[in-house]
Amino acid sequence: MSIKKNSNPDNTTTEGYKTDHSPQRKSGERDPLLRPEWRYIEKFNMDDFRAEDWSLMNRQRSEYLREQQSRQVLELLKASKDAPTFGYAINNYEHCLQTATLLHKDGYDEEDIVAGLLHDIGFIVCPENHGQFVADLLRPYISERNIWMLEHHEIFQRIHLHGYYEKAEPAFINERERWRDHPYFEWTAEFVEKYDIIAINPNIECLSVDFFEPMVQRVFSRTR
Repeated sequence: MSIKKNSNPDNTTTEGYKTDHSPQRKSGERDPLLRPEWRYIEKFNMDDFRAEDWSLMNRQRSEYLREQQSRQVLELLKASKDAPTFGYAINNYEHCLQTATLLHKDGYDEEDIVAGLLHDIGFIVCPENHGQFVADLLRPYISERNIWMLEHHEIFQRIHLHGYYEKAEPAFINERERWRDHPYFEWTAEFVEKYDIIAINPNIECLSVDFFEPMVQRVFSRTR
């Protein structure tokens, strides 16, 4: 799959990457509430909030999160849909979709597929610690098996990155061996080898993000 450049001359850079610097609202206006019957807190400094303000806020927030959390997580992923790449044949957005598509085709359950879909959601914005980034994002909703996989998948990749490191240090490259007897070692190794490092292929047709959206919603609807 190729990266399609945006053709709108008013909202693109010279490289064709879409930008939007327009203000969301004018000064003095308010962003809308999710529900018309909800109320604003009529204070503009949280130091002025009192118990009744926080009670109202938290009642509305609970319903807001049920509807909006998974949607806004996917918006974070979709923000890179038209992003350029720094060398891979596809961008990070398509890489995540390919990973999830491969897991789906092999019959994995929704939790595993969602973990695959979001495993690199922080790869660009939090590159040095993106495994921990997504593990913390999903921690309240997924199993220890997938939390551990997300936290360690960067380390498990090292044995596959031939020539990546200037100095080949066996203890560093083979660090995953520290966990050889861990119950989630094999799943993490399998995820990296079969669903992560091969998901950079423009010839693999991805399922759309809309296909995965109900799965993401169901995972995030689990009780914290």
